[in-house]
Amino acid sequence: MAAFRLDLIRRYLRPHRRTVLLGVAALVVVNLLSVSIPLLVRRVIDDLQDGFSLRDVLLQAALIMGLATAMGAVRLLSRLLVFGVGRQVEADLKQTIFDHLLLQEPGWVQTAGSGEVISRATSDVENVRRLLGFAVLSLTNTALAYSLTLPAMLSIDPWLSLAAVGLYPLMLITVRLFGGRMMRQQRRQQEALAGLSDLIQEDLSGISAIKIYGQEATEQEAFAGRNRRYRDAALGLARTRSTLFPLLEGISSISLLLLLALGSGQLESGRLTIGDLVALILFVERLVFPTALLGFTLNTFQTGQVSLERIEELLRRQPLITSPAQPQPLRQRGRGALEARGLTVRYPEAPRPALVDVSFRLEPGELVAVVGPVGCGKTTLARAIGRMVDVAPNELWLDGVDITRLSLEDLRGQVALVPQEGYLFTATLADNLRYGEPDAPMQAVETAAREARLEADVKGFPDGYRTLVGERGITLSGGQRQRTALGRALLVEAPLLVLDDALASVDNTTAAQILRTIRSQGQQQEGSRPGRTILMISHQLSAAAACDRILVLEAGRLVQEGDHETLLAMPGTYRRLWAREQATEQLRAAG
Repeated sequence: MAAFRLDLIRRYLRPHRRTVLLGVAALVVVNLLSVSIPLLVRRVIDDLQDGFSLRDVLLQAALIMGLATAMGAVRLLSRLLVFGVGRQVEADLKQTIFDHLLLQEPGWVQTAGSGEVISRATSDVENVRRLLGFAVLSLTNTALAYSLTLPAMLSIDPWLSLAAVGLYPLMLITVRLFGGRMMRQQRRQQEALAGLSDLIQEDLSGISAIKIYGQEATEQEAFAGRNRRYRDAALGLARTRSTLFPLLEGISSISLLLLLALGSGQLESGRLTIGDLVALILFVERLVFPTALLGFTLNTFQTGQVSLERIEELLRRQPLITSPAQPQPLRQRGRGALEARGLTVRYPEAPRPALVDVSFRLEPGELVAVVGPVGCGKTTLARAIGRMVDVAPNELWLDGVDITRLSLEDLRGQVALVPQEGYLFTATLADNLRYGEPDAPMQAVETAAREARLEADVKGFPDGYRTLVGERGITLSGGQRQRTALGRALLVEAPLLVLDDALASVDNTTAAQILRTIRSQGQQQEGSRPGRTILMISHQLSAAAACDRILVLEAGRLVQEGDHETLLAMPGTYRRLWAREQATEQLRAAG
């Protein structure tokens, strides 16, 4: 597994290998300069013992200052290069994940959980960025620091050098112990902050329900609890940090004191010069930061590798619904003829199929309703037509072509699907209406709004079509959201329109007007050219009664088919549902 992880790291860095190599070369220069400066300081100090020339000292000081400036500039360059690689990989990876998510079928996203997916696309990607930026730079810098600094120290005094760095493994162990705790505490703090944010978002979205039921005190108590958890997590992290860094400073100070104590004896015996001792002090101080950072780097390295695997697991997930390798071309403008031949749909891990051996045919320009009890498979049928769920070959045909042989782009350009919960984006009303046709002129937008009976509502908005729709369309009523989603579909020039209970939140009068408009779209247009074919899924039988034909589903099977009068004349599901609806309306009228 470790080899696999290293292979992943190499694969992510390969497109940026030139930049990485430049960054590593800059680090080599930095470490060479950082070794040469203490050696120059040693020479200057030793030269001072036997008398000195001010001019020589000034020249040496200028040289040291120049080397230090060059070292700082090259170090900055190395960080820009290596950290830039991490940032570029982060941006590329987020784009790759987003593009990959758009290929997945909606059912998988709902099953996987949006929170988990977002976590991998944000938190895990950030961990990978730290791995490929901070961790790579830190590990490289630490390796170069020890490989160049230790030989220089050993050349001055081997035993004194080993004694001075002898406590550094203790520093590394301390960082490893506290680093793991800090990571866990930081994760708890992030989770507490996420919970706090979720509660705020949920309460702001449901502020009306909170006030209606008078639950302000309950929500305040819930917020206080989550706020305390966040505070405790933040304080715990602060305490760990406040303990760790003084410990590191203490170990570093002990190492320095040990060097001074032993070095003073070497000075007294004449085996060590003052310049040698100063150089060793500078070298020891130089190794403190890379050593302490190494512990954090190892934790970051491990976390980044885990995140790499989680991201790779996400990217390896192939969508169940894809375009064929060689899709069959479809005419620019289809006729909207739809045929089902033994259509059977089963959701993963479902105990029974949602649709079983369903067969029917829709002629171009026909208005057909689909009705049935709750859970009979009506919505599954609508989703199957748009290939939002997996469909077996040769079971659904559009204009004589198996839909599984069409590219998804072509198919969804021929089918306009309006779900019951029409999703609206945080944009203007006009932009939501033209979402399927981003370049549609304003005249077409107004026509679609008029056909969806939304025009009168728009006139009441302060900014008209430029009115900003809130998150998920929260500023609109349920009926307005549905009519906006319907207008969006009517604006798209698709020969087949599928309405999945898209008028459930619209009053009967407005629904009847919309149905008349929809029906007129199903009539003959331009002489012999058929109009739009419409499949309307509805639980309102009064609306279905006005359609050309009615398909009745029960337990996933097509049990009846015919017009309203024909179905009422025979016993079965439709007559039972009609009688129940009429009784409900009578009770509502009496009450």
